[in-house]
Amino acid sequence: MTAFAYHLAYDFRTGLRDKSLMLMNYLFPLGFYLMVGLLMTGINPVFRETMIPAIILVAMMAGTVLGLPNPVVAARAAGIYRSYKINGIPALSIVTIPVLGTVAHMVLVSAIITLTAEPIFHAVLPVNWGAFVLVGILAAFSLAATGMLIGVVASNERATVLLGQLIFLPAMMLGGLMVPANLLPAGLYRFSLLLPPSQAMNAFRGLAYGAASSVDPILSVLALVAGGLLSFGLAIYLFEWDSSSKRRRSPFLALLALLPYALSALLLA
Repeated sequence: MTAFAYHLAYDFRTGLRDKSLMLMNYLFPLGFYLMVGLLMTGINPVFRETMIPAIILVAMMAGTVLGLPNPVVAARAAGIYRSYKINGIPALSIVTIPVLGTVAHMVLVSAIITLTAEPIFHAVLPVNWGAFVLVGILAAFSLAATGMLIGVVASNERATVLLGQLIFLPAMMLGGLMVPANLLPAGLYRFSLLLPPSQAMNAFRGLAYGAASSVDPILSVLALVAGGLLSFGLAIYLFEWDSSSKRRRSPFLALLALLPYALSALLLA
């Protein structure tokens, strides 16, 4: 347990010291927050009503599906995981530690956004803080597990960029973050529910803000829990110690992580 805690603390410090991780965990999300806050609240004052959860989810996506996979692929290619195996470190620890470390960073950046958005941009605060914290933690875990799964199945760093963007861009445009979900065509919004950020935004609106939601927000919470656990389990199952392994399991098994979100999308009102 001491070794696990030390490794987790080291991973967390790496997220602050490594320039690329610092960019994706803090600098890009907070820069985006300030820029969009100044722009969107001037153009569309209604954006203040959902600004906090929307920007938090953008920050989480940057740190997880965009920032987390590359170090995983790089460590596997460099033989670092092979040396871990030789020293008896289990695959469970290797998968768990980056997920927990990234969740910790996402909690910090989310706290910064939440504490400053109201005094700076007059953003609307949640009406149910317990639900807000719960949905935020579940969203961070689900996205971090998804990011880890991307890192496990991606063959190289270019593939991580492509797979990460397949989540980031559709969620930004169709997930109800920048544009209210009720203004989107039903078919496109249903498609976006295949992605964790869309489910999280639906849960934020329904549970933390008491607003109308397209899907029962409880179903979105269950989808985040099931999707996060399934992504995490698949990341452990598909994990490989060496990039040159000839017994690598099919990466298409990772698509099973979409099942909880797909079931929720079928129930779109």
